[in-house]
Amino acid sequence: MLYHLAEAFDFPGVFNLIRYLTFRTGAAMMTALFLGILMGAPFIAWLRGKQGKGQPIREDGPASHLLTKKGTPTMGGLLILICLTVSTLLWMEWDKPFVWACLLVTLGFGTIGFIDDYHKVTKRSHAGVPGKVRLLAEFIIAGAAVWYIASFTGTTLYLPFLKDVGIQLGLFYIVFGAIVLVGAGNAVNLTDGLDGLAAMPVIIAALTFGIIAYLVGNVKFADYLGVHYVAGAGDIGVFCGALIGACLAFLWFNAPPAAVFMGDTGSLALGGALGTIAVITNHEIVLVIVGGLFVVEALSVIIQVAVFKRTGKRVFLMAPIHHHFEKKGWSEPTIVVRFWIISLVLALSGLATLKLR
Repeated sequence: MLYHLAEAFDFPGVFNLIRYLTFRTGAAMMTALFLGILMGAPFIAWLRGKQGKGQPIREDGPASHLLTKKGTPTMGGLLILICLTVSTLLWMEWDKPFVWACLLVTLGFGTIGFIDDYHKVTKRSHAGVPGKVRLLAEFIIAGAAVWYIASFTGTTLYLPFLKDVGIQLGLFYIVFGAIVLVGAGNAVNLTDGLDGLAAMPVIIAALTFGIIAYLVGNVKFADYLGVHYVAGAGDIGVFCGALIGACLAFLWFNAPPAAVFMGDTGSLALGGALGTIAVITNHEIVLVIVGGLFVVEALSVIIQVAVFKRTGKRVFLMAPIHHHFEKKGWSEPTIVVRFWIISLVLALSGLATLKLR
């Protein structure tokens, strides 16, 4: 919005900075951050008043959770979504389709997560919305978004480590892209099991893909690096900045001991956002590297369930894998910080694919 005002009224001097993408990206991050910190305490108090006993805690989970996490309100993802949306709308160029795609997928997935959280809180049950219904809704949103994005970017899957080399998938790309979005959303959702565990890796991944988006959206940088140029991709930097700021604000209140959990409202939305950015930038495979922590968390659940159904035995003491380490005696802060370090290393590895071609 502010960009169009600057254009319409020809803002002079320092206010002309509003026209620059890099400035608006930083401004979006700071706006979401300060808005979240200002809103955080009263918002959490409101959630606590509405939810009473807070999020249901798994009785078969680590014993410490029953003592330290019981009564903590959930749906803190609403705070992230509010700050992200307000900041993005304030600093984006409103005629940029990719930013709208990111925002709408994030809000769509967030709505699904909110309904699931609301059902759990009101029914005091871990079941939530039936899994098949939830997945169907996610795939409908994801499929529509990928179809829209592909109308601008095409249906080619580009391969990392190779200069502008891709595989033409045709209509199957819509299915593939939808799987990326839904997979990313649920992988982040599974990771969100400890205080601060999901928020920081999402911040790291958003920063990484913000850089990637800026580079692939600049024809000179894209040509120099040998990556596929995506016109307009750089504009999602504003969205990435707002996403980082909103997650930092949430992390302020989610740091151990957490005053609020993001719930499916936040984790599903954040994962969907990362998946959408990856599809827009044609770096879907790189998302597997950058978001490797989320992939491992999801795989640990898949392996645990598959092996248990087949043999009746467990591969891990508990899944997702962060609970496995809790069962082994690692403290929660130790697991969280070490997983943050792993996320940072994976992000740097993902960035390295831009040059290793």
